[in-house]
Amino acid sequence: MGQPRDVSEFVRSLERWVALQKVVLDNFRQIDSRVRASDRLDIIIHTRIAFNHMIRTLKAFDDWLQDPFISSNIPRELLLEVWSTSLKLMEMLLELDIKHTSEVKNIIEKAAKEGQLSPIIAQLRDLATRSEERERRGPAISI
Repeated sequence: MGQPRDVSEFVRSLERWVALQKVVLDNFRQIDSRVRASDRLDIIIHTRIAFNHMIRTLKAFDDWLQDPFISSNIPRELLLEVWSTSLKLMEMLLELDIKHTSEVKNIIEKAAKEGQLSPIIAQLRDLATRSEERERRGPAISI
């Protein structure tokens, strides 16, 4: 007797998730032209918001695939569709990362050679890097 109620609650939660995702998708589509015309900080902020939502969605998808109730009821064809789309997304993400990181490396190298890097920001970056290295090595042992 408890199963239909549990399933109906589960179905309602899926409906709410889909509705939320549609609203988020619509909101991002609506702000696209505004973000494209905005300053660098606004672009960074909105990109980070998009990244955070993608991370949340990926985590939910991962949790979903770990749920025995879901995994035992998803047809193979749907799983293959998820796999194919996941592969495309991963390829796009890695291509973006490779392109962006390579371009930023070139920009930083050029700016450094031309003395165009902000000395204050460069010093802060050096301090952060040294601090991270110390944390990775762990506490110093003295005898």
